[in-house]
Amino acid sequence: MSLNKEQQQQLLALAKRSIEHGLETDLPLPVNLEDFPPELREKRATFVTLEKHHHLRGCIGMLEAVRPLAEDIAENAFAAAFDDPRFPPLNVHELNDLEIHLSILSASEPISFNSEQDLLSQLKPGIDGLIFQEGQRRGTFLPSVWEQLPEPKQFLRHLKQKAGFSPDYWSNTIQVFRYRVEAIG
Repeated sequence: MSLNKEQQQQLLALAKRSIEHGLETDLPLPVNLEDFPPELREKRATFVTLEKHHHLRGCIGMLEAVRPLAEDIAENAFAAAFDDPRFPPLNVHELNDLEIHLSILSASEPISFNSEQDLLSQLKPGIDGLIFQEGQRRGTFLPSVWEQLPEPKQFLRHLKQKAGFSPDYWSNTIQVFRYRVEAIG
């Protein structure tokens, strides 16, 4: 699903309003779905990434579609600003320096592979978002992470670490899923 420019702008404005609302009330912006077109009411998984002077300031999202798109954006924007454990809660003085990036995820699809080399050969740098999972541990990188880690081997090593494994870890029970995003912002 591709959103038009007006719908994209609506979502960016909604994310900003949710952060502003959070600064005033410590709560995400309540969303009245009737205020949005049908495309923004469909259940979609999203991530909201906040940057300040081109440095990560927060990133929170969902890998599965459990809420309507507009509601997911409002909730994740609030969470990225105030609940990302890697950063202190956003303060009002940071608001003007904030860049908001939205990622609307496609459904994830499992990748079949018989070795780490086979997996690496199937990756599409700059396009694939990946989920690396084994047991209860799971990590994901959005496609935008390819900008910092352009080599598939490097990308996968860092993703393993994010999931709580050593960069050289490998087993026959690893699962890897691929998804695409519509990037806004």
